[in-house]
Amino acid sequence: MPTQPATDIRRRPRDAARGAAAPILLAAGATVAAAALADRWLQDGTLAWRAAVLAIGGGGLLLWLATRYLATPAFGTANTVTLARAALTLLLVTLLGVPASAALGWLLVAVAIVAAALDGVDGALARGRDEASAFGARFDMETDALLILVLAALVWQHGKAGAWIALAGVLRYLFVAASYLWPWLGAELPPSRRRQAVCVLQIVSLIGALAPAVPPPASALLAFAGLAALGASFAVDVAWLARHARA
Repeated sequence: MPTQPATDIRRRPRDAARGAAAPILLAAGATVAAAALADRWLQDGTLAWRAAVLAIGGGGLLLWLATRYLATPAFGTANTVTLARAALTLLLVTLLGVPASAALGWLLVAVAIVAAALDGVDGALARGRDEASAFGARFDMETDALLILVLAALVWQHGKAGAWIALAGVLRYLFVAASYLWPWLGAELPPSRRRQAVCVLQIVSLIGALAPAVPPPASALLAFAGLAALGASFAVDVAWLARHARA
């Protein structure tokens, strides 16, 4: 059987880059446009520039990763939905540091709700359209992690909970860092509905805590409930990994 020509192997990364470039550019432009509208409403004066820097950096990184790891020339509908969630998350990052106000609070909640509502849509599309891939699963997971991190930072910034809520955003990154010291933590975990449910619960609790209608200390209690569930879920996974490492 003849082998695949070397030119086809070399062309594959370029095909992936071309397939990913259009949706990434569209998402970047939409993020900057939304930030510009928020800039006029909140009268901050810097949001469009912040969004442009984040969109260029984030879009460039995603394009590079797609070139290296995307297995198909087409970016895919499911990945495009995840990209929309990532763009909304970058918009939230852009709004970090803006002085707290009721108008800003409701804007943050609205953006976060849309981002959270799209979570699960990309997975369903990937399964229904036969687009499931390691790249898409990792893209979805990292978008969730970034959304939780920025929501935790916003809850802290707006005085809805203490600095301890930052743990909700960094817990996964601490877990990944620990896996370099203890490689058994990096073993593959089985799929878990519990893990998915806790992720959703964590995001919902942070959105609820951020809402202007939920004042402290109720917001802190709500945020703590989500953090406790997340910590318990990580503990279950660590215990499972420890048992199987000794087996």
